[in-house]
Amino acid sequence: SSILDETKKKAKKASLSSSTVMIQGESGTGKELFARAIHFSSSRSKGPFIALNCSAIPEHLLESELFGYEEGAFTGAKRGGKEGKFLLASTGTLFLDEIGDMSLAAQAKVLRVLQENKLSRVGSDKDINVKVRVIAATNKNLTEEIENGNFREDLYHRLSVIVIHVPPLNERREDIPLLSKHFLEEISKENGMPLKMIEDDALEELSTYKWTGNIRELRNVIERL
Repeated sequence: SSILDETKKKAKKASLSSSTVMIQGESGTGKELFARAIHFSSSRSKGPFIALNCSAIPEHLLESELFGYEEGAFTGAKRGGKEGKFLLASTGTLFLDEIGDMSLAAQAKVLRVLQENKLSRVGSDKDINVKVRVIAATNKNLTEEIENGNFREDLYHRLSVIVIHVPPLNERREDIPLLSKHFLEEISKENGMPLKMIEDDALEELSTYKWTGNIRELRNVIERL
């Protein structure tokens, strides 16, 4: 579809720089796929791609996941401490998924790292230099989150140097037959079965259905069928 083609062109341009990127889109549209594509098309492609889902980590553990910690920093801390995601991604890309769910305290520390290229591990007062490319993603309206006091405006502007909107599947219905056939091939191969085919009337039904779960929902339906 033309709308996805334009989105891919923007992502390709983003891969030519080291600027921070904000990927916006509904759940299941493929935001992480775009983040990976940007990384592997960039000059940092030989470095690691480190992904962290900010909504999946409890708030009290998020800072230690991001910045690492020193030995003895808290009960249960590993012997010798641990490197955080920022350091692990220092020559590559750090993908912060669902950043709209990050606490305000963690947001302030992420902003400092992006502005000063320095961080301190939990339990330490020493600064460590770090230079990492950050790609963030969210399915939330961050403008509304800022107005409601749930997201820092300064961090939003720091992250959204380049903004990419991934269109929902309902806005690119002409891609549904292509995606359906791709998933049929993929799922048939994964299950070691002969390639399944799909009839035209079934494709038409899939193309008119309202996909609230986007591409993730489409794949799950194809797999179930």
